[in-house]
Amino acid sequence: MKSDTPVADQTDHPGEAVAVTAAGAIPWRVQKGALEVLLIHRPRYDDWSWPKGKLDDGETVPECAAREVREEIGLTASLGIPLPSIHYHVAAGLKVVHYWAVRVNGDQLRPDGKEVDSVMWCSPDRAAAFLSNPTDVEPLEFLEKAHVRGELDTWPLVLIRHAKAKPRSSWTKAEGDRPLAATGQRQAVAVQRLLEVWKPQRIVTSPWTRCVATIAPYAKASGAKVKLVEALTEHNHHRAPKKTAAAIEALFDKQVPIAACTHRPALPTVLKQLGQHMSAALRDTLPSSDPYLSPGEVIVCHVARGAERKVIAVEQIKPYDD
Repeated sequence: MKSDTPVADQTDHPGEAVAVTAAGAIPWRVQKGALEVLLIHRPRYDDWSWPKGKLDDGETVPECAAREVREEIGLTASLGIPLPSIHYHVAAGLKVVHYWAVRVNGDQLRPDGKEVDSVMWCSPDRAAAFLSNPTDVEPLEFLEKAHVRGELDTWPLVLIRHAKAKPRSSWTKAEGDRPLAATGQRQAVAVQRLLEVWKPQRIVTSPWTRCVATIAPYAKASGAKVKLVEALTEHNHHRAPKKTAAAIEALFDKQVPIAACTHRPALPTVLKQLGQHMSAALRDTLPSSDPYLSPGEVIVCHVARGAERKVIAVEQIKPYDD
């Protein structure tokens, strides 16, 4: 995970192996102009904390965070900006918890009653006083500062490299018809699960078979609108890279969650265009050498709402692959 402000690292525990990985989120809303965050009470521990839990087998860290929020408080909202991770010791050893912000925009919350028996909306200051684990204050402070900067309310722009295709050497028909390999088909299902974390409402994709097949499982499951864009094909990118860049720039127009799927040869142009909307420090975190992304890998750009088209955080995630 990458953002303009560095995410907390393992400075206090150099070289120590992580024994337990968990993920969660800080739910937030703005009421009458004031920022509020949601604390949960867990009867098992009699503590106040954020929705979180341990990673399941076959799950990426963002998927874990989204699932825990859904299971514990009944919220299915998209994950927002990444927040600092925290580290502390438990019986098994060093535990890391990765956090995201998640906006609650009038959604009805349904605590599960077993793991969470009570929730409380409150100001960040009040939340800091109630938190049972002092380390949970760090992501809260980051969230509050992002709000003050106008960088908490964001929408996601997701870039996808298509999943693994059948080798060019074994394909004798039209290049645009080259399909996914068996591994690529499984990756497409993994991409579906990952996209559900950010819930893009629209998808633009190269019309070539391997790109369409990569986003098809998510599009079918979610009902997202799909637009085929010739400028995102390898062939058209080679002929007119400026049109590819223009297609990426157009993703910012409607300020709604959106995903784009394209090919490895187009990635330098795509990343350069996205980088124009970032600070120099954040731009330097983007992949800079071939192959840029592995098949099925995604980059999530968190774009601040407003007219400036400013990317304020970037995440790069490989979907779980067997």
